[in-house]
This record gives sequence, structure tokens and C-alpha cells, in this order.
Amino acid sequence: MFENLSIPVGPSSCAEATTAKEAAYRIDYPLPAARNTRIIALDSEAAAIVRGASELEWGQARFYETSDPGTDLVTMDGRTVSLEGEIAESNTIVMVSASGENAAAMAHLGEVCYNRGIMTAGLAMTPGNLDSDALHNLRPHARVLLVPAEPDDLVELLWATRA
Repeated sequence: MFENLSIPVGPSSCAEATTAKEAAYRIDYPLPAARNTRIIALDSEAAAIVRGASELEWGQARFYETSDPGTDLVTMDGRTVSLEGEIAESNTIVMVSASGENAAAMAHLGEVCYNRGIMTAGLAMTPGNLDSDALHNLRPHARVLLVPAEPDDLVELLWATRA
């Protein structure tokens, strides 16, 4: 049926991409190093999810828990550290909440990150529930908000951002 069609064949877009003209537009520097991501669980249910993710191999990612008012963080091995000191060199903060507890900590984290120009992401771990305290409390403080998030979404987000 199509044997008699005569369609002119030019260079394909793949072939054009190998020309010197197109090569001038290529970005030829290496990918940046892993991000200095800080992952902060805001309640006990979120802490279990964050703890699970922390057991995988990561570049510069560090994992914490916090509670109100959010001025201190607790590392996964139980040490208490200052929020200000831990995020000083960070470029991404991921806040994880399941119950919506610790609204003051979310607000404090959001304010500190906003003032320092640190990108914030929030994961409302409330599968099937779009009307949760976790979502309402995270929304004002997260530039990127994933709802309703599943536990595996944290790991996927961290891989996607080269944590």
C-alpha cells in the first residue's frame, strides 16, 4: 500500500545533533556533586520512614528528627544538634510529616530556610488523605510539596535530587 510513496529523507535529528554546529550548544562540564540535603522527620511516624531511608547509601544527605519548637535536631544515632549549625552548608531541606504534629517546628524550619534561600520540600505521608494536618501545616513552608506521599516517595525524591 505504501510502496509507491516517495518521501524525501533528510538527515535525522540524531544525525544533526552530532554536527559541529549543534555541539556548540552542549554543556560539557561535569555534573555537580551531591546536594547537601537535610531530611527532617517532624513526628514519630515520619521518623520511622526517615530512619528507613537513612539506612541506604547517600552522598551528602543527613537525617534528623525534631519536635516543637524546632531549634534543635536529633540525629539518627540520638545526638542533639543545633538546627542552625546543621543547615549552615545545606542547599535542600526535606520536611517529612505524617500526623501534622510539631507545627511550630515546621514554621521555624520554613522561616530559617526562607531567610537563607534554602530550597524546601515537604512530604505529607498521608496516603489517600488530602485533608490532613500534615498537609495543612507543611503547605506554607515547603516550596515543593508532595501529597499524599507514600513511604517510598522519600527515597525516590532523594535519588532524583542526587542526595
